[in-house]
Amino acid sequence: MELRHLRYFAAVAEELHFGRAAARLGIAQPPLSQQIQQLERELGVELLSRARRRVALTEAGRVFLREAREILQRAAAAATAAQRAARGETGSLAVGMVASATYGAAPRIFRSFRARHPDVAVSLAVMNTGAQVAALRAGAIQLGLARPPFGDETLVTEPLLHEPVVVALPEGHPLEARERLRLPALAREPFVLFPRHQRPGWYDFVQGLCRDAGFRPVVAQEAPDLASAMALVAAGIGLTIIPESVQDLRRSGVAYRPIVPPAPRTTLVALRRPEDQLPVVDRFLAVAREVLAAPDGGRAAARRLR
Repeated sequence: MELRHLRYFAAVAEELHFGRAAARLGIAQPPLSQQIQQLERELGVELLSRARRRVALTEAGRVFLREAREILQRAAAAATAAQRAARGETGSLAVGMVASATYGAAPRIFRSFRARHPDVAVSLAVMNTGAQVAALRAGAIQLGLARPPFGDETLVTEPLLHEPVVVALPEGHPLEARERLRLPALAREPFVLFPRHQRPGWYDFVQGLCRDAGFRPVVAQEAPDLASAMALVAAGIGLTIIPESVQDLRRSGVAYRPIVPPAPRTTLVALRRPEDQLPVVDRFLAVAREVLAAPDGGRAAARRLR
């Protein structure tokens, strides 16, 4: 017995006419009659009574029709579910994201994705780049939103966004009076930085900016995470350098100043394992590209990579 037998029988049972059923199915009447007879022989029961050119359901036919319809509905639902999964419209997606990416465009990307694909269960964990790489290797997440360097050349990378970095100052700091800052102006200022063993990429990035500007930053205090760093800046402990999108935090006691162009930029990159060709990841990245391409997708000074 095949699904086509069930479809053929359901059509005849609903039309109670072989000619109309054949037309509905798009096949000739003789093959349809043969298929129904074959089904009845296989079941060993009469499903349809044929008398004086009239067709009627037997009791066995009525019971079989009910079950056949349920099977056909479940088969159709299974096909639809498989097709939606292949398009990335269902399933689950675990994403790791650096803390600095939780501001700016990233929330809009997640909101847009959830609005368009409510049947995808999305989980989000804030973790540094190194932790994302480890989680990808372990299969704990399917997608990372990180900042280079990654330390794993086997991962598939897609740059999503370049954005300038800015200086976060305690409110009332003398440098707040300037509209833009030159990096050498920070040479004598105390810095709040992440410990290198926790955020090696960002630590080296900031150290490199300062080195290129001709000085080595004086670290007043280290902060374990972005929230702590901004709290220390607000407390007047020192200043720090952050991606421009972090300004969305609007932390009380903190002022932000851009750097004189050409301002240094940091990159937000999507990470995935090459063997994870998951439609749901492709769908998420498609939404991310669309959001970032829109005029208000990123912050005003951020630009989409071309």
